[in-house]
Amino acid sequence: MKNPSEIEAPTAPSTMPGAIGIRERIRAALPSFSPAERRVAEAVLHDPMAVIHLSVSELAAIADSSPATVVRLCVSVGLRGYQDLKITLASESIPSDRRVLGDITADDSVVDIAHKVMDGTARAVSQASRTIDGAALESIVDALLTARRVVFGAVGTSAPLALDTAYRLATIGVDATFAPDVHTQHVTARMMRPGDVFFAISHTGSTFETLATARAAKAAGATTVALTSFSRSPLTEISDRSIVAGSAETSYRVEAMASRIVHLSVLDALFVSLSRRSESSDAHLALTEDVLIEHRL
Repeated sequence: MKNPSEIEAPTAPSTMPGAIGIRERIRAALPSFSPAERRVAEAVLHDPMAVIHLSVSELAAIADSSPATVVRLCVSVGLRGYQDLKITLASESIPSDRRVLGDITADDSVVDIAHKVMDGTARAVSQASRTIDGAALESIVDALLTARRVVFGAVGTSAPLALDTAYRLATIGVDATFAPDVHTQHVTARMMRPGDVFFAISHTGSTFETLATARAAKAAGATTVALTSFSRSPLTEISDRSIVAGSAETSYRVEAMASRIVHLSVLDALFVSLSRRSESSDAHLALTEDVLIEHRL
């Protein structure tokens, strides 16, 4: 059985599945599954709606299996991975308007929609602030303060957060960088050394590229830090320190907007904490402001 941190990107089957539903495909394939895969399949069939809100590690724990086994089962029934399973289950169980709009109704005006979206985001941030691990925050601030350099790793919708945070840390004198290209991220992580900090940002904590880069940084001796929405995920399992800050937003959404805002708030809190504790932050901020004046009327 593979270690959860050793999940490899699967190769999708060459034949496209037909119109048959995913639960029916899983049920039909039960006799061909290994014992571990069968336990995963039975967990999915027992409560498919619950699976929509679980991380890959959480489902693996329920099924007494491994994340690699979960991914292998998904590929064997014609899916591209675990996220594809969650989105497919949602598409077959929840009307499309509810998946995209949530509690928005057809009668809502633009103002009504704005109020509901903003209220929902405010609730997500408020909930995260009450449940976040203060000791983990303190530990990560300490690690960032003493780091020789900080390298961020993120892809997709988490990448803009990593880019913004690297820039903001640089404005207070932290040697922080982020490369948008995933190959550059991977190579840079492999070149890190003890005393460096690799900071991974991933909503699901199970993105192949981010996991590979985090493993490379860890193998190089860097301290690995993670910001994610799930307490049990492949990323938290391989990271030295983790901040878990999720939201009540449905986890099968492709664009986890509320989750990104929650993560941005956590990153802002880290930035403010570092600004207060760094003796040189005021001097570096003054330099930053002096440069920015040249770009404004």
